[in-house]
Amino acid sequence: MTALLDIDQLLDQMESGLRQTLEQRGVESPVLIGIRTGGVWLADVLSKRLGIDEPFGELDISFYRDDFSRIGLNPRVKPSSLPFDTEGRDIILIDDVIMSGRTIRAAMNEIFDYGRPASIILATLIDLGARELPIQPDVAGKTMALESHQRVKLRGPDPLRIELQEAGQ
Repeated sequence: MTALLDIDQLLDQMESGLRQTLEQRGVESPVLIGIRTGGVWLADVLSKRLGIDEPFGELDISFYRDDFSRIGLNPRVKPSSLPFDTEGRDIILIDDVIMSGRTIRAAMNEIFDYGRPASIILATLIDLGARELPIQPDVAGKTMALESHQRVKLRGPDPLRIELQEAGQ
């Protein structure tokens, strides 16, 4: 495993992109929701950087995955926690890595089960671009491509770091 990218630089990029997106859309009171596990770590950091005082939400999308019937239940599944009403709210949905788009689809399905938000802004630390669904981040810390034998993993929460893994590691 090797360190891949400077996490602080990516967080700076995400913060800047989110500030710009919020301003362009006229969003003044967003709430953050992180997708477990890496998205929750990022939501914690970004809520502080953006000065959002309202507690952030945590989603565990295990039951919403479209491969649930094939792979079964993750033994570490925990209930989601949204300490606010999603109805009519502007939500910043945060994940660590987007690839196929399936995790984001599952997360949005779960959010809508809680209520209909006014909008969802998708922010991700790394966009790997290998979409299977037409879902794109509004903000990405970095867009990159990996070789088929490589994986990228966010480690944390303290300190946050990004690792490049070769198959079998």
